[in-house]
Amino acid sequence: MARRLFPGAWLRKPHYAQVRFSYMRMKYLFISWLVVFIGSWVMYVQYSTYTELCRGHDCRKIICDKYKTGVIDGSACSSLCAKETLYFGKCLSTKPNNQMYLGIWGNLQGVIKCQMEEAAQLDFGTDPEPRKEIVLFDKPTRGTTVEKFKEMVYGLFKAKLGEQGNLSELVNLILSFADGNKDGRVSLPEAKSAWALLQLDEFLLMVILQDKEHTPKLMGFCGDLYVTERVEYTSLYGISLPWIIELLIPSGFRRSMDQWFTPSWPRKAKIAIGLLEFVEDIFHGPYGNFLMCDTSAKNLGYNDKYDLKMMDMRKIVPEVNLKEIIKDRQCESDLDCIYGTDCRTLCDQSKMRCTTEVIQPNLAKACQLLKDYLLRGAPSDIHEELEKQLYLCIALKVTANQMEMEHSLILNNLKTLLWKKISHTNDS
Repeated sequence: MARRLFPGAWLRKPHYAQVRFSYMRMKYLFISWLVVFIGSWVMYVQYSTYTELCRGHDCRKIICDKYKTGVIDGSACSSLCAKETLYFGKCLSTKPNNQMYLGIWGNLQGVIKCQMEEAAQLDFGTDPEPRKEIVLFDKPTRGTTVEKFKEMVYGLFKAKLGEQGNLSELVNLILSFADGNKDGRVSLPEAKSAWALLQLDEFLLMVILQDKEHTPKLMGFCGDLYVTERVEYTSLYGISLPWIIELLIPSGFRRSMDQWFTPSWPRKAKIAIGLLEFVEDIFHGPYGNFLMCDTSAKNLGYNDKYDLKMMDMRKIVPEVNLKEIIKDRQCESDLDCIYGTDCRTLCDQSKMRCTTEVIQPNLAKACQLLKDYLLRGAPSDIHEELEKQLYLCIALKVTANQMEMEHSLILNNLKTLLWKKISHTNDS
């Protein structure tokens, strides 16, 4: 009866369902398109970032062009540019101006480092100036004698290190290294390469610490490109994931996940002892104190024997040099007086200038990095004492009375505590 009275009523419900279905379909199509669009945009941004970070081809071309025109020379030049037995492998770069790659040199494995821009001056909050290819290898000039070159190197060391140690002995060490073909003399192209390398704090520190266990060995150079020994594990902890997966993992969960992928605790303790020993090596050594201005897990690695190796020392700088640079630095707050991520001084509000004394010593920064690394999984019988020593270490200040005595005491206590616990284990 109802159907007779209202003949179209029975069609209304299916028609409504059809409209609803079309709406839901359009909604899902739009969401799918939006996901694809955002995903494509993210992939494009990441790809662009990768191509900016990893410019090994450009680096090799710049260096080899200079080598082939006779401007520079070095122990790695022939293998890189003529014989082509030095290859760029996996990209490890974290900044476009500092190119870093795993490399293969004949039967040897190493790490290749190349500067795509001029070495940055120790200035705060500024980016390095673009690489000036015309003047990068402009010193020493033609006609410079070996004695004159030695004077240039000595003057550079005096400016960077102050009157520390036997600078003449360090100059001779540099000249020995600069003699890439070991013919007993340093040619002008070799001298130009050496001079460019000496502008880099990392290279200078590697030369000074070449006999130390935790510094990768220098294998060769060409211009301001240099090759160091390969380090098997290129971060203190964590696991390397494809970048597309990295995007999907929340940063907090990623930090927790990093701690899952670490060696056994005795092996972590051995790596930690290595970092403490490195801090000793650069604390008031024969050529003064060096400051760690970027204490990051990504800058530390270790080999298959779990011996710590420094992966990146670009932000480890001579204290004398840093003080000279920052003493006239204008500031409005303490935030204007930071170099890297970890070297902080105070702003003198009366003069509106940065003070020269870095607040936190290297040991305190190292302990801050090691705190979670060591306490996670630490044996219960030393956990409380280890935590106490780590917090005492983190609290160290450069301005404290008897800081050097406290520094030595805490460092020795930590090393002794860790070593006693692992000395009898196979993992150590």
